[in-house]
Amino acid sequence: MSRRTLAGGLAIAAALTLTALPATAEQLSVRFPSAKFPLGTRPVPTKTMTAVTQGIDLYDVKAGSHTDGYTVTVLMPNGRDTGTLPNAETKVAEVEAAGEAASLQKIVRPAVADAPAKTEYMVRVGLWSFKDKKKAEEKAKQLKDAGLKVKVDYLGDDGLKTTGPWDARVLMIDVKTFRGSYAASLGTSVAKRETVSSMAKARNAIVGLNGGFFNIHTDKALRGEPVGASVVGGKLLSEAIEGRSAVVLKGRTAKITELKTDITAISQDGERVEVNGVNRAATTDELVLYTEEYGAKTPTGGTDAVLDANGRVVGLRASGGAVTAGMRVLHGNGVASDWLNEHAWQEWTVKIDTKVVDLRTKRALKLTPDLNVIAGGVGLVRNGRVKITAKRDGHDSMNMILRRHPRTLLGTTRNGSLILVTIDGRQPGVTIGANFVEAAQFMRWLGATQAINFDGGGSTAMVVGNKLVNRPSDGAERAVGDALLVLPQ
Repeated sequence: MSRRTLAGGLAIAAALTLTALPATAEQLSVRFPSAKFPLGTRPVPTKTMTAVTQGIDLYDVKAGSHTDGYTVTVLMPNGRDTGTLPNAETKVAEVEAAGEAASLQKIVRPAVADAPAKTEYMVRVGLWSFKDKKKAEEKAKQLKDAGLKVKVDYLGDDGLKTTGPWDARVLMIDVKTFRGSYAASLGTSVAKRETVSSMAKARNAIVGLNGGFFNIHTDKALRGEPVGASVVGGKLLSEAIEGRSAVVLKGRTAKITELKTDITAISQDGERVEVNGVNRAATTDELVLYTEEYGAKTPTGGTDAVLDANGRVVGLRASGGAVTAGMRVLHGNGVASDWLNEHAWQEWTVKIDTKVVDLRTKRALKLTPDLNVIAGGVGLVRNGRVKITAKRDGHDSMNMILRRHPRTLLGTTRNGSLILVTIDGRQPGVTIGANFVEAAQFMRWLGATQAINFDGGGSTAMVVGNKLVNRPSDGAERAVGDALLVLPQ
């Protein structure tokens, strides 16, 4: 195996070597771009390439330099950085009453495919160079002592004009020469979060990449639950949020699309009812299916129908119990509990009809053992053009669209090759991350004709050969909901 070492000492383990030799440059169907870097002042990037294994190359990409400094941002009544003009003017008056000069800044969040441009306002105090952050912190303390809610802001995070820097890892998987496969992992259970490193090690994966968003608005013990569709080994483990972006993995193919799920419980007496969710907390009157992968007890305050592998009801019980191996549980509360008590009698059969529908083709996916699905966060590129679907995917705020964050990105090329990317951020002077527009431009530059955004921020993580190759903004790898794995077979 041809192997070059990345700056910083990364070496990919020899155990990843496959028997065939890597393709020559002329044979490769996915290549690192020669066009100008698309971000900032379009600096010339530096790149170091490591040949990971047959058909997989890893690039360490750096570009730009830091010229941004610090300011103090006065928070709006809702606790956010930006707000309406009247609220901003009120904050200016409050700053001036505290004896400080304030600047009122107009911010335009760019239009995306499904949401128009939006204008909001920021109030800021002072401007300090990169080396004078302590002075900004002193000013922030003075303003807090005067009763204002403020924060120290690095200007490179704003999402406005910058010179960088950017620090990214780009993994290119050549469809013609790669001989492994792709899979999804939720770790040891749906409910529990786990690091990408742990999930990759458990499957002896060549590569691991953090997947979609997980639910931070549920009980702490359940926060591994994916927000959106999750299929692992042909088994639906989390329902789709209809219309949101996802990547469908089958063998060594990857397709970006939008999905919906239709799940119906059908009693042997012919009565049918919608199943509202899979492996998540239930709300009032909901019917939720729990599988053995859930890894937590069903909610209390309802009825559980325990089903065997053939859909036979082995018993009804008060809810709040575990899901044992080989079983599934239909949990209902309110009217859903009534349905179970009327149509899921012991020894009856309740069939669970599950459909995962590709909204681009209008066809249901075949839930075969080699099918895996990971929900994305935002569509970025479609059919070779930048198309950011932030509103449809639930991320159309100023913070998500305009501000820069660490990003995890996935793209496919015209011929089906796969591009996996992490752009580190929230590290002033080292790397600033990207906003949605920049992320889309970066993926187009790399040659993606379809691309989506996965979970980012402190979740961004890429593991190659059991080594974490990027620098998470938390300072250490975060436990996440799911991961994309690249397997040797």
